[in-house]
Amino acid sequence: MPKTTVERINPEGLELKDKIVYINRVAKVVKGGRRFSFSALVVVGDGNGVVGAGKGKASEVPDAIKKAIEQAKKSLIRIPIKNGTIPYQITGKFGAVKVVMNPAPRGTGIIAGGGVRALFEVAGITDIVAKVIGNHNAFNTVWATIQGFKELKDPEAVLRIRGKIEEVQEEVNA
Repeated sequence: MPKTTVERINPEGLELKDKIVYINRVAKVVKGGRRFSFSALVVVGDGNGVVGAGKGKASEVPDAIKKAIEQAKKSLIRIPIKNGTIPYQITGKFGAVKVVMNPAPRGTGIIAGGGVRALFEVAGITDIVAKVIGNHNAFNTVWATIQGFKELKDPEAVLRIRGKIEEVQEEVNA
């Protein structure tokens, strides 16, 4: 799979909403017993096509959430949204997880489960159908969705790069 270069977005000036996707208690076995800590998976977005995800780990839940939010703000990406949905079908893969995302007509709503739904909500996508294939690990489903988002390209930008935008506008006007 070719690496896609996605520009990072500065979180300054954006009104970001965050959603906690998953909190897990993890244990480290040491000589005197078990040491417990918490890992948190959080997604953030501005509701207008900017989205990010982060993972944090700490001995207390609020600290883990705070770390995850900071991590998510560092990984913000912009995705093209057309009429409340994505411009075309895309599949994101990460580990044993595959997330198939299909655009949907207005009024369909978000048909997706778990972390994928939370990611769509904070991104500002209102109509989409998504299916998680394979493992349902919350962390991997979120990363697979982000990977799919990174591969999305704005159709008008692609047409402009190919020099076809004028031809399409002439056909529409005719």
